[in-house]
Amino acid sequence: MTSLAIGPNCQVTMHFALKLADGAVVDSTFDKQPVTFVVGDGNLPENFEQTIFGLQAGDYKELVLTPEYAFGMPNPNNIQRIARKSFASDMELSPGLVLSFADANKAELPGVVKSFDDKMVEIDFNHPLAGQTLNFEVKVIAVEPANEVNQVIDQEGR
Repeated sequence: MTSLAIGPNCQVTMHFALKLADGAVVDSTFDKQPVTFVVGDGNLPENFEQTIFGLQAGDYKELVLTPEYAFGMPNPNNIQRIARKSFASDMELSPGLVLSFADANKAELPGVVKSFDDKMVEIDFNHPLAGQTLNFEVKVIAVEPANEVNQVIDQEGR
């Protein structure tokens, strides 16, 4: 019997680690429960998913992802200047502070304070890892057909 390889319509259970080029760990499940997701469900960026296509249960892989294949390059249009008076007067701003905003669809949109003065606050809405080369480490635990998994879940009422 051949093991199923990661691809479209698969549910994948795996451990992963995401590290900066200097080795600093951004996120890791190796010391926690593994993650489970369905390919294409949006839990993993599409470019990350494509790098693990073809892997099977038991496979281990380390990849170097350039910004184009990770979170992209910073977009200067994603840096906005907002009037200081739009923020609570008692809010203590500092460079690097992450604030939550609502986008046009009322979805949460994080922004990072880059700089500020008495009149304006400069907020960076780029992904915090934009422009970074990342090391992506994966250990595949299981690969199953997503449709069968979803049918079992539906039948069990979960």
